[in-house]
Amino acid sequence: MEFKLDATSNGARACTIKTAHSTITTPVFMPVGTQATVKALDANDMLSMGAKIILGNTYHLYLRPGSKLIKKFGGLHGFSKFPNSFLTDSGGFQAFSLSDNSKPDENGIMFKSHIDGSKHYFTPQSVLDTQYDLGSDIMMILDDLVALPNTSERIQKSIERTTKWAKEAIEYHKSQQEKGIGVNQNIFAIIQGGTDKEFRKMSAEQLCALEDYDGFAIGGLSVGEPNQDMYDTVEWTTQFMPKDKPRYLMGVGTPEDLIENIERGVDMFDCVMPTRNARNGTLFTSFGRMNIKGAKFKEDEKPIDEECDCYTCQNFTRAYLNHLYRAGEMTYYRLGSMHNIHYYLNLMKQAREAILADNWVEFKKEFYEKRSQK
Repeated sequence: MEFKLDATSNGARACTIKTAHSTITTPVFMPVGTQATVKALDANDMLSMGAKIILGNTYHLYLRPGSKLIKKFGGLHGFSKFPNSFLTDSGGFQAFSLSDNSKPDENGIMFKSHIDGSKHYFTPQSVLDTQYDLGSDIMMILDDLVALPNTSERIQKSIERTTKWAKEAIEYHKSQQEKGIGVNQNIFAIIQGGTDKEFRKMSAEQLCALEDYDGFAIGGLSVGEPNQDMYDTVEWTTQFMPKDKPRYLMGVGTPEDLIENIERGVDMFDCVMPTRNARNGTLFTSFGRMNIKGAKFKEDEKPIDEECDCYTCQNFTRAYLNHLYRAGEMTYYRLGSMHNIHYYLNLMKQAREAILADNWVEFKKEFYEKRSQK
């Protein structure tokens, strides 16, 4: 991986990341392709919107169809036909959240499949083996995350385990690369610690001391804590993260969350929100959210967002989308998802332009002013 910090503006960063498959300019939003596809969209849709990186889910792909099968088809790139970069998470969050009785211990996480109840065990080494098969450009390591709120004892234990697993993972990754495995794949560690400043500092300092990591993520947020607590935690944590490596905030969030955390020094984001909200009838616009199923849109001739140049807005009316949604037509899911993903990608493009022009404060002010007009 090549990394370059291009510019800063009031804490916000514009960077360039080069992987084996694409050049990624930041800030970047990574659409979530849980099952090796962004829901309702295909590789050509993602390319038409300019996506340089999408996220795949190690847990789901490990269980179905299996990483060996994906490897047989040329990894995620060959299987999905998306030629640009993939980031894959470790699967630890899904093992934690989808299994009624996942049990972490000192060496990994035991969990039951949400599909058939079969038992599985993730270790720092095994999740990397899965991701080697997937061929992702950026691999996340296994971390021990905890629900919030939680006891100080449990949060401290999660930090200890996460650091232990991070050391095991980087040693394993280096040994595999010496064998010619994963030589074009990069590896990120995940900072934990809840919303406690001292715990976050402890986790960040321990992990960022492992200099062989290609980047670092902030995990364990956007799990129900107040937004301001998330922002304060990110602002506190980024000061302990290297300036010359990517910073990734996992699982976040709304357009407002992205703007606030870009200002706090974050480069990379992912969230299911654009596609999940689209499927539920909620569309994102320059002026805030719109619920397209509302009766007031039944005869509305305007596009979703008159400032948007996505395929949906250039070709279809609110009335048509309202009809498709109310009729339960699958075409709605594609058109709504395309608009929302385009909105997120374009917001990141505009943010980058503002940072490069050292115009961040004005850009952020205009972003919120438009939302107050709706």
